[in-house]
Amino acid sequence: MAGTSVDHPFFARFWLRVSPGMDREGLGVRREALLAGLAGRVIEVGAGNGLNFARYPPEVTQVVAVEPNRLLRQAGQAAAARAAVPVEVTGGMADRLPAADAEFDAAVTSLMLCSVPDQQAALSELRRVIRPGGELRFLEHVEASTPVLRRVQRVADATLWPRFGGGCHSARDTAAQIERAGFTIERLDQFPFPQTRVPTLTAPHIIGRAVRP
Repeated sequence: MAGTSVDHPFFARFWLRVSPGMDREGLGVRREALLAGLAGRVIEVGAGNGLNFARYPPEVTQVVAVEPNRLLRQAGQAAAARAAVPVEVTGGMADRLPAADAEFDAAVTSLMLCSVPDQQAALSELRRVIRPGGELRFLEHVEASTPVLRRVQRVADATLWPRFGGGCHSARDTAAQIERAGFTIERLDQFPFPQTRVPTLTAPHIIGRAVRP
């Protein structure tokens, strides 16, 4: 479908190879925390290969999983068939979600707000499709707090990193952008992943919960 897909085959194949190992190394525990307590209808944007699907609690009645990358969407469809809750996988773009206003009780993003071309456009769409009082759950890598790593991130973002990372930008202040889009952040935790002696470009992470007033 026109306008519902992007094509980053190199990154998609890389992600399919490395992401299960990242979950085993500790990111899977963060995914569990990200989704705990959700209920009702949920839209997951940038659902990738569906690593969240098996972790949704039984109180979730439906997940609409939006993924623009064809290869990742195919993998996500296979994961959806194994999920314990109903999951519908569809194409779509973060700034043009295939959903009506206030249609969902919650939205989920994990490791995708780094790669959207316009964070505010994507977050405004998320706010549009979440009902008043509904929530946004987010798990994202973000801008570093240390000046040296932040400078490295900005140089990488201005050169080759987005090209090889499927549009990824490492130096985004995502929490500030979530608040700017009109959400109220009620919980925010910071953590490094992976935990290495020398921090990697995408090591700084946040996980949290925000509410649409």
